[in-house]
Order: sequence, then structure tokens, then C-alpha cells
Amino acid sequence: MAVSRFENKSGYGGGGQYALDDGMADQLSDALVQSKCFTVVERQTLADVVDEQRLANSGLAKKAQSAQSGKLINAQILIKGTITEFEANSGGSDNSIKLPLKWLGCSSGDVSVGDKRSEAHVALILKLIDTTTGEVLDSQRVEGKATSGSFGIGVESSVASFKTDSFKTTPLGKATQQAIDDAVFKIASRLKDVPFQARVIKINGEDELLISGGARTGISEGDTFALYSVGESLVDPDTGEQLGTEMARKGLIKVTHVEEKYAKAKSDFPLAGIKAGDIVKAQ
Repeated sequence: MAVSRFENKSGYGGGGQYALDDGMADQLSDALVQSKCFTVVERQTLADVVDEQRLANSGLAKKAQSAQSGKLINAQILIKGTITEFEANSGGSDNSIKLPLKWLGCSSGDVSVGDKRSEAHVALILKLIDTTTGEVLDSQRVEGKATSGSFGIGVESSVASFKTDSFKTTPLGKATQQAIDDAVFKIASRLKDVPFQARVIKINGEDELLISGGARTGISEGDTFALYSVGESLVDPDTGEQLGTEMARKGLIKVTHVEEKYAKAKSDFPLAGIKAGDIVKAQ
């Protein structure tokens, strides 16, 4: 799967749009990787990957050490997110007095003195999209809440930095982590019955082909998959809506050899007309 950049509709602007949009997507990607339930492919820095491949093809880099084009892995599921709420003080009480930091020679932020109790709230809407058909498999709302209470002196800032340990210990950081944990659980629950899908990489002969995935996605020798030929995308002529892709089942293939990132398989039918990019699905 791949995680697309999140869209910020929360009204929060602290730290800049980049910090929240990409920071939230990065955190979800990392949590999905750490869960070890999914193979996550990079999309946040895809432009950098493509630029590296273009550099390799320009002839300016050593061929043996350069990135190869045409090797990017297709994602079966794309996750798109919308941040609807990102509030550091969505509830609670504040009996503190704020003094501007500029009194101390600082350019921004406040010093709070006194008793303050706050509740942070983070809410996301996640869409799970089948990249082959364009179908929205599910739309889920996830959220997290965290409270804090203290008496004393503290420094407040409007900037949220997802890459710092200090942010993780704040109520907003804890609420964000709760929302991300809820997202991983709901994504795993929704996709547990979705058949594994891979792509044809190469045709080796009349009855032998290579498919993406391999040992890292749990493919084993003896596994059987259905092979589908992928046709053109279907578009509604009136609305322009993507309606899916034509697919025709051709037969079965059986895995004969597994490497880390790909597998070799034999078919029970001639592979004439089958091409790189066609789809195999678990039975």
C-alpha cells in the first residue's frame, strides 16, 4: 500500500501547511511499516526517486551504481487522508496568566504562569482506494484525545513538529498517536479479507513469468494465483469519473521459486497476450 499526502481542513496553520500535511502522512506510513502487516511503498518522496532515475538515464552516473527506471512497485491500496480536527485546546480550563515571550527577547510564543488543564483533539478521515479499479473500498473516521493538567510555568508555541520527542509528549502529540494507532487498527481490520494482489514483471517463456512481491509479502513456493489481463481504464463520458479497469481472467499460475522481492511462477495455459503490469490475485 501507499499513503498519499494528507489534506489539512482543520484550520490549523501552526508550523506551516507542510508540517501538518506531510508530517501526518509520514507518521501513518511509519506506523503501518512498524505493524509488519503491510508492504508500504514510498509516495511522499516519489518525485525524488524519479529524479534519481532520470539522473541515471542521463548518463551522468555510473550505470552499475545508478537507479533503474521501470522498477517502481505498484501499490494495491492507496490511503488518502483528510485532517478535520487538530486542536491543542479543545476543552478543559485555563486559570493561567500569559506573558509575551518578547519581554524576554524572544520573537514569538508565550509564557504561561498558573493552573492550566487542556484537552487536545485530533480527527482524521481516511479513504482506502483500490488502485486498479479506482473503487473507494472504505471511508473511516479516526480520532484521538489527550488531556494535561499542571501548575507552574511553561512555554507555549504555535509550531507542531512531528519529528521531535518533545512534541510526542504533549497532549497534541499523544492525541495524534492515538488517532494513528486507531487508523492502523481500522485499516488492518478492513483489509484482512481483501485478496493479496501482485503484478506481472516479466514473461520468461510460453508458460513462465515473474511476479512482484516475493518473500517479503509472504509468497511461498506452491502458492496459486489467478492471472488477469488488464485492459483500458473505463471513464464515464458525462462526468469523467473513473469507473475502473477492464480485466479478464486468463487462468492459474503456481509459484515455483521465491526471492525476497519477486517470485517465479508457471502457468497452466499459454501466456500469449500476457504483459508486464497484468494482475495476479490470491485465490
